[in-house]
This record gives sequence, C-alpha cells and structure tokens, in this order.
Amino acid sequence: MAETEQINILGVRVDAINPELALERIRRWIQNRDKVYVCIAPVSTIVDCQENQHYRQIVNEAGMVTPDGMPLVWIARHRGYDRVRRTYGPDLMLRVCSQGQAQEYKHYFYGGAPEVNEKLSQRLKAKFPDIKIVGRYSPPFRAAGERESEQVLAQINTAKPDILWVGLGSPKQDLWMHQHRDRLDVPVMIGVGAAFDFLSGEKKQAPIWMRKAGLEWLFRLLCEPRRLWRRYLFGNTKFIWFIVKEYFTKRA
Repeated sequence: MAETEQINILGVRVDAINPELALERIRRWIQNRDKVYVCIAPVSTIVDCQENQHYRQIVNEAGMVTPDGMPLVWIARHRGYDRVRRTYGPDLMLRVCSQGQAQEYKHYFYGGAPEVNEKLSQRLKAKFPDIKIVGRYSPPFRAAGERESEQVLAQINTAKPDILWVGLGSPKQDLWMHQHRDRLDVPVMIGVGAAFDFLSGEKKQAPIWMRKAGLEWLFRLLCEPRRLWRRYLFGNTKFIWFIVKEYFTKRA
C-alpha cells in the first residue's frame, strides 16, 4: 500500500486518512516489524505545535498523524481530500483490538491510573474475548520529557507486544513515544490520550452527534470545566486566529 498524502495544517503534516486506511497502515507496520509511533492530533496538538517548534518536529516525525478534531477534517475536505474522516483515538483502539483478534496482535497498555488501566483491560477482554493483552503499566506522575526507567523498558520488551498503547495525554505521550522509540522493540506505538478514561468507563464520551458536529470539546468542557477551560476556550480561539492569519498572509 502506498503512503497516504499529507496535509500541511499550520506547518503540521496531518495524514489524509480515515479509520480504514489507518488500520491498513498499522497492519502493514506490524507485519513488516517496522518501528513507528502514531500521533492522534486534535486541534490542541496543532496549537501546541505553533508555540513549541521542538514539539512540532516530534509530531512531524511520526509514522502517522491522524486528524482527531473535526476542524482538521473540514480543512482537509475543503482542500479536496474527500476521503478524510475523523480518526479518533478511542474508536481507533476499538477497531484495532477487534480486527487484531484474528491476527493475534499482542497489546500492552502504558498509562492511566492503576485502577483505570486495570478496568480498561477488563472491559476490552469482555468485549473482545480473543484479545491478547501481554502487559500494562501505570507510571507515576512525572514531568514531560523525563526518561522511563530501564526496568520498565525491559519489562515492555520482554512482553514483546505488537502494539504499545500510550495514554498519557498530549503533548506528554508524543514526547514519551519519540524519546523511547529506538529503545523499545515494539512495531507500533499509538498515543491515544483520554481513550483509557473513556473506554474504561472512568469518563463519559460525548454523544455521537456532538462528535460528528465538532462539539465534543464543548461536552468535555462542561464535564471538566476547571481542568479544560483554558485548553478549549483559549486553544480554540488561538487555532481560529492562526488559520485566519495564515489565510490572509497567503493572500497578501
């Protein structure tokens, strides 16, 4: 399968992709034993990349950057990429876990609080009886950029997963994957953010209609106003400003 095209959104290379294409690329990487990491990119990732050039480089070096936020999908379609659909962390995880049963993919879950990680594994086993979970680890809270212990890296390598799911939230999970990519014998690492919380039942997901309408941010803001108000109110405003500024700069 040929590599997908990429859309430059404010200097971030987002793949012109949909869930089916993402699944095919992950399958191929596992089959070839490639070593890649995948960034799931909502609007907040694009905004963070404008304010941190090192982070932008990390995202642009990913094997795949999926359009998680609907505004990214709308921009892609406006530019003529009609096949692009939202490729959302929780949905991608469910699809990979489901279809990976036949291929006997081995999964490892890194991130989340201990009870969340345990509940996630239990729910996935109940939903997908043939899933192979070879390990899980809930790291202590640490600053972004801190190196993982040799013991934990060895533990992951000993388990020999095909997919390492990283649930630390962005940008921390993307930094962690980039930092440890060469030291882990795992074909695919995927940073899925809040998917651990959603799929474990720890937090509620927005209704499907809100996700399709690009209003998931509003649902999450109403659920966690103290934690998320700055990200969504400031972040979304910044994103609109950056897009408008780029448009008029190009026209000028």
